[in-house]
Amino acid sequence: MRVTSQGRKPRQKRQTPAWIVTFADLTTLLLTFFILLLSFAETDIEKYKAMANSMSVALGSSNVLAEGIGGSPITLVESDTVSLPEPTESQAREPEFIEEQPVTPDETAVSEGVIELSSRMIRELESEVASGMLSINYDRKQVVIRFSEEATFESGKAAIKPEMIPIVERVVNVLAGCTGDVLVSGYTDDRPISSSRYRSNWDLSAARAVSVVHELVMSRQVPAERVVAAGRAETNPLAPNDSAENRALNRRVEIAIRDPKCNASVPASDLPVEILP
Repeated sequence: MRVTSQGRKPRQKRQTPAWIVTFADLTTLLLTFFILLLSFAETDIEKYKAMANSMSVALGSSNVLAEGIGGSPITLVESDTVSLPEPTESQAREPEFIEEQPVTPDETAVSEGVIELSSRMIRELESEVASGMLSINYDRKQVVIRFSEEATFESGKAAIKPEMIPIVERVVNVLAGCTGDVLVSGYTDDRPISSSRYRSNWDLSAARAVSVVHELVMSRQVPAERVVAAGRAETNPLAPNDSAENRALNRRVEIAIRDPKCNASVPASDLPVEILP
């Protein structure tokens, strides 16, 4: 260190404070930021009008923002308009959806075996069908022979009337020439039974079904393994149990032959029978 003749230290040169550099950089950045804001604020009005008009036409409206940008009242843009084509009739109508579900023949056609067995039963039991003692019905997969209670059983009993046995035997003769499972179902009305022999309508309907099954398999023309008996009581009524006529209609025995196939071809005739729902 030098010391002057007067014994004092020499003066050092002044240096720029360190914070001034940071302050200058910050000021420059702020200036640049405000210049950018100013450039963004200077919108080309003509370009804005053209853009607004295009959007108005595309959206189907002539009302857009006016020249005063940002919160101006809505007014009409004064410029050339563009006409849009009127919608055609096909465009104006509601779209129609057509549900196409192909129907296969198996879903609607009655099997040949059902037609064949129905024809044979009609020819064999024509007079009984005409008198109302029984009816023959069918659907796609089965033939149903329906016996009325009045013609088949006495009230409250399960023994088949003697005059019905020859008719059941004629049914057996037809069934012997065809295959298919046989379900015999007994039905009653909804009135409780009063009998010391049968506890309920279930017992009575089952006993009647068994009586018919016994006649079907007695001659051994129909194998016993094909036949099933079932008591249905008052279930599945044909009509509401609200009158004497309807109750009589519901008391019945049905022989249903499912998926029948007959062993010989017999010309089918017009079937005066009811198709089951």
